[in-house]
Amino acid sequence: MNIEYLLSRVNTPGNLSEFSRVLDRLGNPQHRFKCIHIAGTNGKGSVSMMLAQVLQCAGYKTGLFVSPHVQDITERISVQGENILPQYFEEALEIIRSIEEKPLNFFEILTAAAFLYFDCQGVEYAVLETGLGGRKDPTNVCDPVLSLIVSVGMDHQYLLGYTLEKIAYEKAGICKTGAPVLSGLLPTKAVEVIEQAAQEVGTSLLQVRAGEPFFDYAYDFVNGCTELHTLDGEEWMLHALGPKQTENACLVYHAARQLGIGEGAIRLAFETVHLPARFEIFSLPHQTVILDGAHNVPAIKQLMHFWPHTPFAGRAALVCGFMKDKDYAEMLELLYPHFKHIVLTCPPSERAADPDVLAAFVPKTQDFTVERVTDYRQAWAAVSAEPYVLCTGSFYLAGAVRQLLVQGKESSTLFRQEND
Repeated sequence: MNIEYLLSRVNTPGNLSEFSRVLDRLGNPQHRFKCIHIAGTNGKGSVSMMLAQVLQCAGYKTGLFVSPHVQDITERISVQGENILPQYFEEALEIIRSIEEKPLNFFEILTAAAFLYFDCQGVEYAVLETGLGGRKDPTNVCDPVLSLIVSVGMDHQYLLGYTLEKIAYEKAGICKTGAPVLSGLLPTKAVEVIEQAAQEVGTSLLQVRAGEPFFDYAYDFVNGCTELHTLDGEEWMLHALGPKQTENACLVYHAARQLGIGEGAIRLAFETVHLPARFEIFSLPHQTVILDGAHNVPAIKQLMHFWPHTPFAGRAALVCGFMKDKDYAEMLELLYPHFKHIVLTCPPSERAADPDVLAAFVPKTQDFTVERVTDYRQAWAAVSAEPYVLCTGSFYLAGAVRQLLVQGKESSTLFRQEND
């Protein structure tokens, strides 16, 4: 199975020279469609999915390449909102495997497969999310018509650098001659670095300001939507929740206008977009579950800033797990004051942090209970009686729990049908 070939390359070092040679042997499919390249510490997945939906609603055949996946690896490569079929995925991997001379790594293989599939499907636009950083990322072989840098924060420091300036420098590597660059709200130090990078390649940087064009918003937690308000008095509906998603919507709006897309398509896209595991609410018969893939300090800060403004604050249990290379001590410090029942567990990954290690960073008080359950399935069973649950800390964990929830909903639907 070629999927086993792919997974065997998870820890293989990058080899961008061989990656470029593989693309040459494939005929450089990345040059046969228009690319929009998106980087950022947090939010780039949401922005990528929103913008792909906008392009699709505008009538363009659109490919989307994102990472990580939530439930299935085929989610990473999609056309017109449909994941690549397993047989096509296998075929793409087989082609890459047959022409590879030196070993590519996991992400390079996936990127090549995406380019090959988009070309075969005849997409007009491909929205490409960087996997890590930007400058040395395999997606950076593209020649974009537009580049977006959504955010710059402290994550993956051991690879990207231990200052905002160094991290911004890596993300600014996606700036290309002839492709305008848009950014979200960024720290001043990051803006200075990206502006200089844009000037060096002869392009422009536009930083989208807060409130442009959506200056105010109201939340509909029943339907999982945000009502956006413009200065002109118009009301838009975004099928996502949280102030960060409103910022993302502002950036996507300006990106779409830069591409010449009308407001009708943008409105429709905002109403119909679906962002799995981004403050995604599952309403079950006896329980409400919120899934959020926040997995670094900036994302957890955003989540906990929003949490007190939700109807679940003070009422929910927490199930969380982290990767061992993340700053889980600070993330736990941000999380635990908001919950009375906390279950620490392992995301389904070899990189998962041990719950016993995590427990050392949660104070022992009488105000809340802390459980340590290694198996995420058993951890989920531990909160089965809780009316509200937040699951966060890792996309791996959110995706695994989402699979349990989806299977549970399907089983309950089947049970009702059999007994009707």
